[in-house]
Amino acid sequence: MALKAEVLLEGEGKGEVLALTHPISFWGGVDPRTGLIIDARHPERGQSIAGKILAMPAMIGSSSAAAVMLELIHCGRSPTALIMPAPDAILLLGVIVAREMGWAVPPAYALSAADQRTLHGKQVSIASDGVIGVLN
Repeated sequence: MALKAEVLLEGEGKGEVLALTHPISFWGGVDPRTGLIIDARHPERGQSIAGKILAMPAMIGSSSAAAVMLELIHCGRSPTALIMPAPDAILLLGVIVAREMGWAVPPAYALSAADQRTLHGKQVSIASDGVIGVLN
């Protein structure tokens, strides 16, 4: 099984996919020091996004999402890649700023929420052209 995602921020990703079942707000929803989902109402509360390929069906907007992502990257607790159905300019701004600071950053891709769900829990590799291959 291979899927093709649109490349939003170049790079390659490899790891386990955490496909969220509901939208998430990074501000108040993710602890930037630990990478844990801390929103008490979120179904994946208590799970870590650190080191995972994070697939998000949608974002709950906040202008602070960029700052939270920047802090996650700085603390070494960011996802290894981001997958979203459409570009989220504010969240991606945090990644771009981190890249400009010379930090290692996760690549980002656009893929439908339905396709994201098919990847949950699987080990995948994402090529620089956006081709997603399941490893297990």
